[in-house]
Amino acid sequence: MSEIEITGVFENVLGMIYSAKQKAEYQVNFTIIDLYWSIGEYVSKQINVNGWGKSTVKALSEYILSKEPGIRGYSSQNIWRMKQFYETYKDKPELSKLLRENTWSNNLHIISKTKSYEEKEFYLKLASKEKYKAKELARQIDSGYYERLLLSNGKAPSAIESKDMTGVLRDMYMLEFLDLPEPYKEYDLKKAILKNMKKFLLEFGRDFIFIDEEYHVQVGNNDYYVDLLFYHRELQCLVAIDLKIDDFKPEYMGKMDFYLEALDRDIKKPHENPSVGMILCKNADTDVVEYSLSRSLSQTMIAEYKTKLIDKSILQRKLAELYDIAEEEMKNSQQD
Repeated sequence: MSEIEITGVFENVLGMIYSAKQKAEYQVNFTIIDLYWSIGEYVSKQINVNGWGKSTVKALSEYILSKEPGIRGYSSQNIWRMKQFYETYKDKPELSKLLRENTWSNNLHIISKTKSYEEKEFYLKLASKEKYKAKELARQIDSGYYERLLLSNGKAPSAIESKDMTGVLRDMYMLEFLDLPEPYKEYDLKKAILKNMKKFLLEFGRDFIFIDEEYHVQVGNNDYYVDLLFYHRELQCLVAIDLKIDDFKPEYMGKMDFYLEALDRDIKKPHENPSVGMILCKNADTDVVEYSLSRSLSQTMIAEYKTKLIDKSILQRKLAELYDIAEEEMKNSQQD
């Protein structure tokens, strides 16, 4: 066997180890969440039936720690959280599997930082799918990912409209982690993204695989360069990103259409879907975007980026206003 063949065989074995390790970690986490649920249920019922209070729960914590010195996770505060965990989801059996797919830290972030059950379910699914660590999930909640997705009014490329892929490409991204100086140039924006690629992929989604910057395409005797080129595993297509530090302009569409045509003709593999483009601008006027896309068959998404986090309360207010408008329109339509 050649060295390459041997390496391939060895990689297969390594893959088995990684798979088994992941299964073991999942099972351990499942058992821990199941245990915390049971303790939370027990304590909740003791409070309701036998009048347990904070002093009794504190005594329980001290008793556990006296019997198992050094054991972690059984402070009186954490036992109260187990009770809250159980009481939050006891009437939501459909979320049982998701709760156990997430770590205790992730569950605590979701309980403490979200309001509706719809929002809780959204983050449970997101964290489970993306395998978020607690810090990563906290950042997504604090940046108003849920609200931003619901407020999104951009039109997705037709390549993804037919797929159940809500949120794969959005029309607003938070890039506060780039820590850009003011003013900055497109070069500064691109270099900051490359320097913070891990955080960039956290915001965009882990199914994005970075291919290259200034990706070279040749058409005729001319050379062209795509700012950032990615591949999306679930969409199974190339994703070209064109970076702009100003407002969206209709002429940007022509340039992206040209890039996508070149990628599809010369770079795309036969089994892959047509390439998708994203023009990432500092601002994108809704009317200008709508006019630009209304007659276009382009596989292009127009999105904004913000270099500072928007206060989540502002996003929540806008979302509430959107719901009020939708409710009012529904009432008017029923009256008509």
